[in-house]
This record gives sequence, C-alpha cells and structure tokens, in this order.
Amino acid sequence: MRTTRSWLLLVLALVVCCAESPSAAIAHPHVWVTAKAEVVYAQGKIVAIDHHWTFDEFYTAMAIEGLDKNGDGVYSREELAGLAEVNMQGLKEFDYFSYATRGTEKIAFGAPTGAWLEHKDGVLTLHYRLPLEKPVAGDATGFSLAVYDPSFFIAFEMAKDNPVTLAGAPAGCKITFGDPEAPAKSDQPDGSVFATPSAKAAVVTCGKT
Repeated sequence: MRTTRSWLLLVLALVVCCAESPSAAIAHPHVWVTAKAEVVYAQGKIVAIDHHWTFDEFYTAMAIEGLDKNGDGVYSREELAGLAEVNMQGLKEFDYFSYATRGTEKIAFGAPTGAWLEHKDGVLTLHYRLPLEKPVAGDATGFSLAVYDPSFFIAFEMAKDNPVTLAGAPAGCKITFGDPEAPAKSDQPDGSVFATPSAKAAVVTCGKT
C-alpha cells in the first residue's frame, strides 16, 4: 500500500526536497485544503455528502502547469478533467479522508460520483458527491461527519462560513461541531498518528435532544 506521502507525490504533483527526511515530511502538512460539505437527504434519508475542497495556491500552481491546452489563460472543466480523475483514483485508497458515524456505528461510503475541478481566483476546487453505502434515517440523531488526514500531511480546515450545510433535511435538524474520534491505527512507518488541530466533526441532530 502506498503511503499518504507517496500518493500525494503522484496525485498532487508536489516536489518534496530530496534532503527532507520521510519523518519530517509526515510530521507537518504539505497541502492545505479549505473544505465545505453538504449532507444530502432524499426520501427522508441521508444519502450522500457533497464535498467542495479548495486547495492552496502553491498546490494549484503545481497542479495546473501545462494543462491550459489552448493557451487562452483559462483552465476549463474539460482541461482539468484528467487531473480530477487522477485525484479521485488516489483518494479512494484513503477513504476520501471522510469519516462518518452514528453513535458507535461507522458509516461506510460508496463510490464517488460527479467529480470535477474548478479553477477560480487562482485556486483549484474539487467538487464531488460521496454517497453513503446504505442510507441513514433522516431524523437520525448523532450522525457525525469529519474530514481530515490522520497523518497530517494534508491540513484540512473547514470553511469559516457555512462549513457544513443540510440539503433536504427534516424540520428541526441542526448542526453542531465537536472533536472527531482519533483513528484506530496509522499507516505510517512508525505507527504514529498525528491529530489535525483544526479538524472538527459536524454532528447532525434532529428533533428533541
């Protein structure tokens, strides 16, 4: 299995200095992502999460190099399609850095759909839908969603304005934020786990609490 570091070298086209040790590369972030998410309801059930991840300017500059095929200075959705596909292929190995639970029950995700990249104001944003493997009752209390990289190679930070929203939720549902549970294990060579300081879990509660 590839480590998070090796996947990012492939997918995110980052150049890590050869003199930098692997442990140092793992210990602090090399990519910054501002994340938004939408919890999607259909027929009274939670069915998917719509992700919107905006990458930092450094990654964006590296990733889009050579992709303006017609030289018009605009990076179209079509020109970015190949990069979006490669990103999604790499994200699969890491469960899309998405962790959902209801109480002590872990919620599994299915295959993502509708992935595309947008280049705007000098940065890239990845949009995609991550469906739940099995829908969760719409009035579920304690449905929790967190987006983070346990290795802290990617620093996920939830957007300041409306970081998580509800689409089609029953009346009375709301979102609160708390600390996500630490992952049970790490795929790092030394077995270590790095907690992301900015990671927060969005908890959906409906009705009386």
